[in-house]
Amino acid sequence: MAKATRDYHPSKRRGAGSSPTAREGSRTRKKRKTTSERVEIPRGVEQIEVGFGDRRVKLTNLKKLFWPELKISKRDLLQYYADVSSVLLPHLQDRAMVMKRYPNGAGGDFFFMKRAPSPRPPWIELCSIEHGSGNVIDFPIVSDLPALLWVINLGCIDLNQWYARCDDVDRPDYLHFDLDPVPGAKFAQVRESALVVRDALASLQMPCAAKTTGSRGIHVYVPIVRGPTQKQVWTIAKEIALVLESANPKLITAEYRIAKRPKGRVLVDYNQNAWGRTLASVYSVRPTPKAAVSTPVTWKEIERGIKIEDFRLDNVRKRIEKLGDLWAPLLSKQKRFDLGPYLK
Repeated sequence: MAKATRDYHPSKRRGAGSSPTAREGSRTRKKRKTTSERVEIPRGVEQIEVGFGDRRVKLTNLKKLFWPELKISKRDLLQYYADVSSVLLPHLQDRAMVMKRYPNGAGGDFFFMKRAPSPRPPWIELCSIEHGSGNVIDFPIVSDLPALLWVINLGCIDLNQWYARCDDVDRPDYLHFDLDPVPGAKFAQVRESALVVRDALASLQMPCAAKTTGSRGIHVYVPIVRGPTQKQVWTIAKEIALVLESANPKLITAEYRIAKRPKGRVLVDYNQNAWGRTLASVYSVRPTPKAAVSTPVTWKEIERGIKIEDFRLDNVRKRIEKLGDLWAPLLSKQKRFDLGPYLK
């Protein structure tokens, strides 16, 4: 196998689930535990071990308040993820996960962790990625409910998976834009910018979907046919962002340098398309005062005037029960846009 370079990174999926037989077993367990049965984490206990066939997950510090003012505990966070796992897990499949750990809850310090910690359950799958330095990092893969609960129990509030799957980490499945308000801009401008981005992509016949970030902005994703490299996708995203800035100078900026960004604009951040970058996953709870959730929304909802705090840990489950997974179309192999004609 060739050595890693700046634009080529050998990767390999390892551990439980890496063989076809194991993957089939994983899919069976996932279907049984995330659709037909509800996993109930008891209240009033400090720790518990949950069984999934031959897999055991130890959940600890369950009474710790991750949002003291809202009285939301670590147990409540775990229960949320267990409840939404049937719609969340398909978006995490086969992708390396960067862990952002909040050991003391949403208001405490956090740290990023790429390597799967040891000791860990023997059934945690890994995506081993060789970097240009020659360093190989073993990222965890969240393929099923046991793995999901394991990673959340580490103190991960939101989930940050790669855009490319583990079998080729240089060729992503998505082009996307992170719409982030620059100081002085309001969320109404973020909504307006999202509609501008939608219309621009529509003019290119690019299908796209939106979700709230759960923090301050909106994410717009374009499902693409896998083939272009991450650098090529980044280049196309940059070109689109610069055109949007030129056409809407009083609303949008694509300026990467923080000190140079004009106040009161919305940053159309194309740089999150760079290799190794991640954004909070769909259905991720965010460490915000209201425990907001990164939630799929319709374009009509954006037109009507949604707010970030409309979608929270305490109400997103009912929304999913009513609407299902609004981002399910992004998983389809048939509805992906071919960037080939746009490559230089």
